[in-house]
Amino acid sequence: MSKEDLLLLDFWVSPFCMRVKIALAEKGLNYESKEEDLFGGKSELLLKSNPVYQKVPVLLHNGKPLNESAIIVGYIDEKWPSPPLLPACAYGRSQARFWADYIDKKVFDATCTVWRSTGEAVEVAKKDFIEVLKVLEEALGEKKFFGGKTFGFVDIVAIPMASWFYASEKFGNFTVEAECPKLSAWIKRSMQRESVAKALPDPEKVYDFVVMFRKMQGIE
Repeated sequence: MSKEDLLLLDFWVSPFCMRVKIALAEKGLNYESKEEDLFGGKSELLLKSNPVYQKVPVLLHNGKPLNESAIIVGYIDEKWPSPPLLPACAYGRSQARFWADYIDKKVFDATCTVWRSTGEAVEVAKKDFIEVLKVLEEALGEKKFFGGKTFGFVDIVAIPMASWFYASEKFGNFTVEAECPKLSAWIKRSMQRESVAKALPDPEKVYDFVVMFRKMQGIE
């Protein structure tokens, strides 16, 4: 496949963009990445490709835009079925989509609430965040990955969030490893995959971004 066929409108620190990069890498697909300036001015291509939300990621496949990261990962899996990211059985697929939905609704917001909070609100946000992670940890159980022995759809949806955990740990004064050891071990296992290691930025750089973003938002 030539590079021109797949174009990703990207933003380096977005966990949602990281999902698409991991999925493409897992399938061994070549693509071109175009970094968007989300603060200085979004490109015409982004505004045209995602007029409803005007957000990244957008994956253009032969010029046709795809939006919303979990939907894009599902599309990639359907279009290039090998190796599969979703389970073979309908029940397994529905369970994977349930947990992807839980991650989408809960994890990133809970992570961000910790570093957006000040004073006593930090403790509340930290407690909520840990509770959200403990639910995920229970879903993981004793398995190597969320889908069992192989890295798959739920792992791809979840692992980019981990690049933001360090910032929340710093502002919340706790560690995910101490609170959720099994989830922490899963993060380390996932990080050993080349697809993940290449897609996720250094957590300290994410922390620096968060510090800058807090200043922009006037949070002290």
